[in-house]
Amino acid sequence: MKREADKPEQCALPVAADSSGIDIIELQPDPAPADYREAMRLANQLAQERLGDYMLLSWYDRDRDFESPQHAAECHLHSAVPAYVDYGIHHGATLKIDIDNGRFVFFYLAVTF
Repeated sequence: MKREADKPEQCALPVAADSSGIDIIELQPDPAPADYREAMRLANQLAQERLGDYMLLSWYDRDRDFESPQHAAECHLHSAVPAYVDYGIHHGATLKIDIDNGRFVFFYLAVTF
């Protein structure tokens, strides 16, 4: 008979990021943005329309496999949640804009004065 202490430890299953409280806009523009700069112009325009004054908190560019803030991923090497997502959520993002199924992702915070 196995005792409780003899059972192997189990790792917790990956948990999706909690994006409750964040408005999510998913876009499939036609034609697709040529590059990150074009995607960012589109996302910034939508953020301005939705939030008024805003701050871009974090973003991801799959074409270049580049994210901001830089080096945040160093703490998330084997994490189920990408660093740019975790950073956006935990720094108060109120809007996420996802262009082309994760090709470009932007997290924004409404700024109030």
